[in-house]
Amino acid sequence: MKDFVSVVKERRSANKFVQGIEIPKEDFEEIFSLVKYAPSAFNLQHARYVVVTDPALKDKVYEAAHRQYKVKTASAAIVVLGDTLAYEEAGQINEGLLNLGVFSKQEYDMIVESTVAFYRERGEAFMREEAIRNASLSAMQFMLAAKAKGWDTCPMIGFDPQALRDVLQIPERYVPVLLIAMGREDVSSQRPRGYRKPVGEFVSYNGVGF
Repeated sequence: MKDFVSVVKERRSANKFVQGIEIPKEDFEEIFSLVKYAPSAFNLQHARYVVVTDPALKDKVYEAAHRQYKVKTASAAIVVLGDTLAYEEAGQINEGLLNLGVFSKQEYDMIVESTVAFYRERGEAFMREEAIRNASLSAMQFMLAAKAKGWDTCPMIGFDPQALRDVLQIPERYVPVLLIAMGREDVSSQRPRGYRKPVGEFVSYNGVGF
């Protein structure tokens, strides 16, 4: 795999892909084995992924994405979902540390109860925001891991969430957060990278100075 700096600088949003290239399942497995280390609030791991490679199903995703050419040419369409009810798995997620003796039963109960209460007290809007926030963190890690494996991606918000939900039969608890087109970029019409602001224009220390 490439070094981190190269991955960050070389990753860019691909608007057109070389058609007919298949992404090996082994590559997806390796990518997702790295994605699982992405941070999430309370380690709840809100992100869920649906990998669409079947041509007929991908055509339906293409329609739900307003017929954007990048989806048509991509080797895979990756649907990133956020779980609004992730907090309900707090017990299961922390059970391993309980069994290892890292947590006492009292500490385990306290962590689970406080996590569940934290979400329920803040309500459905907060649960949705958290699902989107944490799934987005995971999605960025996915794109970096994909680039490290030599695959190009493009994160997309241009899709009909309900149409996508209908096509993939997505349960209500999951929020469609992003659609990621993935494959090998067709660089024949690649444009220069867009303008990036100097650090001083978006970073301020010890107060808002921009």
